[in-house]
Formats: sequence, C-alpha cells, structure tokens
Amino acid sequence: MPRGLQPNPHTKLRELLAQARDDAGLKQAQVAALLKRPQSFVSKYENGERKLDVIEFIEVCKALGVSPSTLIDQLS
Repeated sequence: MPRGLQPNPHTKLRELLAQARDDAGLKQAQVAALLKRPQSFVSKYENGERKLDVIEFIEVCKALGVSPSTLIDQLS
C-alpha cells in the first residue's frame, strides 16, 4: 500500500487498542476500573481526544492482557 494511503500511526494504534479490548471481551468501564481511572479516560484515548504516554500504554496493554510489543509490531 502506498504510504499516503496508510492510516495515521496514532489512528492505527487507537484501532488496535479498541480491538484488543473487544477481543478481551471488556467494556470501556471495565478497562477503566482495572486501570483505576474514569471510563472517560478509555473513551478519550480510543477516540483520539487523548494520547497515551509510554507508561500508560504499557498499563493499558496489561489491563487488556496483550503484550505491548505485539501491538507495536502490528503498527508496521
């Protein structure tokens, strides 16, 4: 696929995180509870209103039961 047609990496990561949550059978509120954060935290990073820093990304991956490196590999 030509570079111009590929999704933005931030968009792709948001999609991967939302898919991982769905695959884990979790709702946003459940992930938020595992993270000890409000549900809006999950909603905002999934909708692109907020970006995760590296530490938050790792914490979210742990809550979802997915390896951070697995998601990073899927970005390329």
